[in-house]
Amino acid sequence: MKMTQEFMAFLCVLFLQLSKFDVSSGKVLEETYRKWLQYKDDCIKMIESEVAPQGGLFCNRTFDHYACWPDTPAGSMVNITCPFYLPWFDKVAQGVVRRRCGPNGIWEENEIGQVWRDKSQCEEEIEVAAQELWLKELLVSFRMLYTIGYSLSLFTLTMALIILLSFRKLHCTRNYIHANLFLSFILRAVSVIVKDTMLERHWGREIMKHSDVSDMLSHQAAIGCRIAQVMMQYCVLANHYWFFGEALYLYAVLIASVFTENNKYLPYMCVGWGTPVLFVIPWVVMKILKENNECWAFNENMNYWWIIRFPILFASLVNFMIFLKVIKMIFLKLRASNQRGYPDYKLRLAKATLTLIPLFGIHELVFIFATDEQTTGLLRYIKVFFTLFLSSFQGFIVAVLYCYANKEVRMELKRKLHSWRTEAAMMCCGQ
Repeated sequence: MKMTQEFMAFLCVLFLQLSKFDVSSGKVLEETYRKWLQYKDDCIKMIESEVAPQGGLFCNRTFDHYACWPDTPAGSMVNITCPFYLPWFDKVAQGVVRRRCGPNGIWEENEIGQVWRDKSQCEEEIEVAAQELWLKELLVSFRMLYTIGYSLSLFTLTMALIILLSFRKLHCTRNYIHANLFLSFILRAVSVIVKDTMLERHWGREIMKHSDVSDMLSHQAAIGCRIAQVMMQYCVLANHYWFFGEALYLYAVLIASVFTENNKYLPYMCVGWGTPVLFVIPWVVMKILKENNECWAFNENMNYWWIIRFPILFASLVNFMIFLKVIKMIFLKLRASNQRGYPDYKLRLAKATLTLIPLFGIHELVFIFATDEQTTGLLRYIKVFFTLFLSSFQGFIVAVLYCYANKEVRMELKRKLHSWRTEAAMMCCGQ
């Protein structure tokens, strides 16, 4: 019973701030709990080590699971600095929490029979709380936006992948690369949704007793969401490097002039699915050694985050350079197309891919010098919105450009549909 009361008293403080720090609630919870344990241990050591005052009535030293109270003479009030474990301690460091020792040497109680305590100076300002509530609502809106985007992309990409793999006439190196790009987008969407689900499951479990917090913050409990986090980072990198593969293929087709239908695509497989492993593994190692906390969803040292960020920026930069090179080549070829023949399928390929390369790379290049740790205020929210919107709806745009709006795919679908209708009519006539 004592343990439950202790924990519930602590929860009043802990979940008060969790409702305001939705984005980093896991990190705040873990850090607050760790500091609270430290505060509690220091208080217990003080209670056990200090010598009791001699003579006169006084209220006994105690720890009420919020603050540490020393021996206090009867009939006086004691002021204690706001506990350092509070998430907003920096804002209330000059404040105090008060208790009053009664004339009989017993801590005074309020009208409901609980020990009276004034902690008004240690509570967060109303204006700040309102701003944080607005921020939480904004971030919830952002999450709803990218959840809709990833869900729409997942559906359209799955159908597009089935179409490309179902029709034999669409089987070629170019469409195999497209299919892998679709698959990388599908895995990215699934991994993001699964990661969010695992985080909610990890931090949203029911808390009934003190040990539930320790269990929730243990490494064993975080294994599931850590695995989901690793898979999401791999899928995001794979998605970027399949765009890189598309750019390389376009460069080979239009500039290197090595386009053949039996061209091997094994190198593209290595680039798309193999390259991310080279960066995800070191990132996992650094997380285990240096930041093995909660679900690995936060980056305390941004230098480690560059293990993931650098290859993405590199691929985006190369894609953009290829884009500029191909634009120049397309312009020259189109200008000369009246004098010598130019395969129409190359133009179709160029139109589709050239639309995707800048879409993929521009949002990274726009903020290449505005990193996560440097952007603040409105610029940060603009960057987050811009990045989440493009990342989540990008798969939908890819499916439309590479499949649904592709003349070759539409012609094959019409031919197949006509064939099915003919077969159905013959069966009806035969009966």
